[in-house]
Amino acid sequence: MRKECLALLVLFLAAAAPAAAQQLIVQVSKQRQEMTVMRDGQVYHVWPVSTARAGKVTPKGTFRPQYLVRFHRSRLYNNAPMPWSIFYDGHYAIHGTTEVARLGRPASAGCIRLHPDNARVLWELVRELGRDQTRVVVID
Repeated sequence: MRKECLALLVLFLAAAAPAAAQQLIVQVSKQRQEMTVMRDGQVYHVWPVSTARAGKVTPKGTFRPQYLVRFHRSRLYNNAPMPWSIFYDGHYAIHGTTEVARLGRPASAGCIRLHPDNARVLWELVRELGRDQTRVVVID
């Protein structure tokens, strides 16, 4: 009887314990013009990106997404479409681009551009796991 009670207590505590928080890391290499998306330490996606062209800046550092916008238009750059935007540092965002032929080399005014299909996948991952569980890491 005592072993049965202990077994039930262990099962109850295991069921009541909160699940471990999942972590999403979005690492962008400006040198490689590549994004690696890692969920709980495992690589899920590696995609080409475009970061800042000459004379512009994509800030380096570690950031938490500030807000998500399904379809944003840039007020700074002629109402340019920015689908699946993940804003992470003021007006800097990860977003889809219509200029997919330029992915893999610096071409943006500072944002991190992705193929729109990949931007949607990332946007939905961030939305699912939450901004608090997501880090955007931009390295050289």
